[in-house]
Amino acid sequence: MTFTSLLEQLGGLGLFQWLHILALVAPILLTASHNLLQNFSAAVPPHHCRLPPAPLGPERCRQFSRPHWQSLEPNTTSPNGSLPATEPCRDGWTYDRSEFEATIVTEWDLVCDSWKLTQMAQSIYMAGVLVGAMAFGSLADRFGRKALLSWSYLQLGAAGTATAFSPNFSTYCALRFLVGMAVSGIILNCMSLVLEWSPTRTRTMTGTLVSYSATLGQILLPGLAYALPNWRWLQLTLSMPFFAFFGYSWWFAESARWLVLAGRPEQAIQVLKRVARINGRRAEGDGLSIEVKELPGRPAFLQLIDLRELPRTRRGSLSLFATSFAYYGVAMDLQGFGLRVHMLQLLFGMVDIPAKLLSTLAMSRAGRRVAQVTALVLAGLGILANLLVPTELAALRTTLAVLGKGCLAASFNCVYLYTGELYPTAIRQTGLGGGSTMARVGGIVAPLVKLTGEQMPLVPPIIYGSIPVLSGLVALGLPETRNRPLKDTVEEVENRWVPLSPPSPFPGTSPSF
Repeated sequence: MTFTSLLEQLGGLGLFQWLHILALVAPILLTASHNLLQNFSAAVPPHHCRLPPAPLGPERCRQFSRPHWQSLEPNTTSPNGSLPATEPCRDGWTYDRSEFEATIVTEWDLVCDSWKLTQMAQSIYMAGVLVGAMAFGSLADRFGRKALLSWSYLQLGAAGTATAFSPNFSTYCALRFLVGMAVSGIILNCMSLVLEWSPTRTRTMTGTLVSYSATLGQILLPGLAYALPNWRWLQLTLSMPFFAFFGYSWWFAESARWLVLAGRPEQAIQVLKRVARINGRRAEGDGLSIEVKELPGRPAFLQLIDLRELPRTRRGSLSLFATSFAYYGVAMDLQGFGLRVHMLQLLFGMVDIPAKLLSTLAMSRAGRRVAQVTALVLAGLGILANLLVPTELAALRTTLAVLGKGCLAASFNCVYLYTGELYPTAIRQTGLGGGSTMARVGGIVAPLVKLTGEQMPLVPPIIYGSIPVLSGLVALGLPETRNRPLKDTVEEVENRWVPLSPPSPFPGTSPSF
């Protein structure tokens, strides 16, 4: 009996699966908010040089070297016909606090020559997500999904709460790095537990539920940011619930697939009996001992060579890199569109709802590969199209950006499910961790590419748009996984995948295009 058949015998998508999924996706609401938190905690309000008693001219980054009363009138020059001499702000800045009461920008004066530090802070956070993907992905294959997930909840709660009390910018960055690590541990292990406890026929739906919880988190974020205009209170509000998530994580069931492959079939039997009992299939659960012990398995120790044995599968990592790179390039530049940040973040969240629905339908009907390629190519073309739109047409530019972001959300909706299906159980977390690592490299590089826009404004959108298109073309070489059971070993992945071309419905013929 295969594990897929065993899950169906024990109730399929029963009460246990629904309770398990709901408990797992609830924290994703807030992890998604942490990813985009700097849109609000590092927002740059209108500002000008703080004026001393004599009027020296209100400018964003420079002030007059000495009082020039006549310069208070527009388009005036000094008596000798030259413009008055200026110098950098000496006495700090005055900020418009009508929209944001306090941000890390207003608190530590991260403006003018220091504005690049906000981009550096976001890259440091993404570096934490990258390190977390590398560390927690491989550790989960060695020690199990449940233990690493519980630890990630605790780490995010502690580090996120401490971030709200940061005394300086350096401490803030260090703590955000730890938060990023924990976010990776939560997302990776949540997705694996959802996939490994879902029957084959329901994997698309359950994977999409995880993705939609992230969407709801994006929609929730602008409302919380509006209600809590002080970044410290916002940070605290988004972090404290993770102590509660840590408290109930003891209830989670370890992946029975992983337990068998790790050489612990007795524990797998106990977990499966518990699942059967909750699903109302106690009799079926009582007769599992012999069946489960006969399932083939091997220790799931980290073996990097296993990843090298899957050259086609590794192409999925490029999709993750391209999606994350373009996503954060667009999503972390909300103030660049000239609209209120809260409203634009809400639009960016709302567009995910139809985008992910269409992505889910495409994955179910056309397959994972078609959905992934289409989403990536359309996202890149949407970003590139903005190069042809004049800056005066702010509404059209915003519309194209929202549509591009929606396509990237559809790509994210597909790629994590697709990647989880491509890798075998023995190294699924290692594979997901490797893919997530590539995604976070994209998230780190995206803010740095934005810095080039100061000297060459066209360079960032060209790069943000081109990489998803190229990645979509590469993804054409990935194998299809729709309606196919999860593989457990590397050998099964290499030997049992069907050819890249879909099988013909008529024996002896080949599909025509």
